[in-house]
Formats: sequence, C-alpha cells, structure tokens
Amino acid sequence: MLSRRGLLATAALWPLPAILPARAASETIKLGVLPFGTAAWEAAVIKARGLDTANGFTLETVKLAGNDAARIAFQGRQLDTIIGDLIWAARLRSEGRGVKFLPYSTTEGAVMVPADSPIRGLKDLSGKRLGVAGGALDKSWVLLKAQGRETGDIDLENTAKLAFGAPPLLAQKLETGELDAALLYWQYCARLEAKGFKRLISADDVMRAFGAKGAVSLIGYLFEGETVAQRPDAVQGFARASRAAKDILASDPEAWNAVRPLMAAEDDATFEALKRQFLAGIPRRTIEVERVDGEHIFATLVRTGGEQLVGTAKALPPNLYLDAAGNG
Repeated sequence: MLSRRGLLATAALWPLPAILPARAASETIKLGVLPFGTAAWEAAVIKARGLDTANGFTLETVKLAGNDAARIAFQGRQLDTIIGDLIWAARLRSEGRGVKFLPYSTTEGAVMVPADSPIRGLKDLSGKRLGVAGGALDKSWVLLKAQGRETGDIDLENTAKLAFGAPPLLAQKLETGELDAALLYWQYCARLEAKGFKRLISADDVMRAFGAKGAVSLIGYLFEGETVAQRPDAVQGFARASRAAKDILASDPEAWNAVRPLMAAEDDATFEALKRQFLAGIPRRTIEVERVDGEHIFATLVRTGGEQLVGTAKALPPNLYLDAAGNG
C-alpha cells in the first residue's frame, strides 16, 4: 500500500485535467519571479493544476523587478526560492551559506547572427561588432572567450568590437544592423529565430567543448540550507510539483493556455520558438551526472573567470545539489 508521500508523488506526476480539490497545505513556498521569466510559466501550471496542494504546500509568487532584486530578496530571507545560476550558488555555499541548487533548465543562450551573415565561426568575429548581454562576467561570455583563446582561433576580448548591454537593446541593435552578432539569453535567441536569425554557436556547444558529456543545467531553483532542513516536506513537494509541471507542459498542449499570456509572444512563430526552447531545456539527467559535468564547467570558469566570477571557490562545493528524489 502506498504511503501518503507515495500517493502525493503519484498525484504530482500524473497530468491532471483540472484543478484538484483543495487540501490543507501547512507550508507556503514563496517563489520570486521576474517579468517574462520562465519561472512564472511553471508557477502558472502548478497553480492551474493544483500541483502545490497535491504535494502538501501552497505556492505564492512574488513579482520582482530584476535579477538584482531577486538576489537581494533571497539573501534577505524574504523568499524561499528564486531561479539563480550554478556559479552564484556555488559562490554563496563556498562563503559559508548552505545554499542548495535544484536543476531547472539546460537551455542557455547563443551568439546570434543574421540569416545572410558571412560570419561562420568564432574566428570570423575578429573586427566585428559583437554585443554581449549580462556584462563582462557573464558565464556564457567567459566560456566563449575561453574557447576562443584555448582553441587558438581568436582573442575575442581584444579583437572584436564589444558592446555590453541589456538583452532587449542588443537584440534590437542586431535587428537594425548596428551589431554584426550578439551573445544573448535564450529567450531573445528564440525570438530572433522566429524572425529568421540563426545561431552561430550556443553556450551548450561551448560547454561540450570543455568536456561536458550532455546538456548542463546552469540555472536552477536556489534554497537556503536552513529551509531544506527545517521544511523538508515542503521543499521536496515543491521539487515534485516543478517536475510534474514540466512533464505536463511537455505532454499536454492545453497546459500552455495558462502560460501564453505570460510569454509576451506577439505571434505564433515567437510562441512556438519559446515553447520549443523551454521544452528542450527540461533536465533529464541524474544529479550525479549533472554534478560531474558541472565540475568540468566550474573548473573552466575558475581558470578563466577567476575570483571575480567564482569567489574563493576552487571547485564545486560538496552537497550543493538538491536531489528531487529526496536524497540531498
């Protein structure tokens, strides 16, 4: 006979056709979401399908203005979880905070170019106007620079004409021809693909060049260690609900009805591109395999990004990953 926990897990994994009857949920999980951020997409499905109450918690979303606001709220214990990157999580943990990382997505950005661009590879970016989203310490930019240097093709930092800026501005400048190429976050890559632009090289390509055996989850849900220790059932319930929401989005086209209003997709082509990239990024690997690849990438970032990027950590801290199966 299934235990209560087993029944909840089964309920979470089944594609539910409608909102479940309300159950008493003793814990609230506060999730910080950004404007047009995909965490809001997943949260919408969790609420629409009753996956929070089915898993013994109540999900509350808190709208935030941007990544800086999210980090401040998380560090101030005003939120239970946010989407953050593996590098920042490792840095916090190496500084003494018991942060845990639950893989969320393997989808990363790419260098985008116009469909008719003569640029065919990294070395062709020499002398070209290259936009970079996220700043000089963005992990994708650090990895791209490292690949250019270590393959001997190009020193992008010194040979390309760099323009750092906000992703929407850089995407616009690429469209108007003011940039020859742009390294952008995946949502902006998907929007440009819907307009006929193409990927020159993806962050996933770069990570595989540095030893990753598969698609790596560099972004995930972050939880404080205290939260995991004090409210393990709620945290594991959230992990199951997150997994179930992804499975529903992958298998039930109707589930996207709750998500599309949040996507700012102005046409069907943009909607389909965003949907396709989101689904392609669903993590499918075990925590053990994730960690092995994560260590390869982190070692590269330590070597090429230095203390400014990773802090004092020389390797991924132990016990960083949260296992949705309840083992971490």
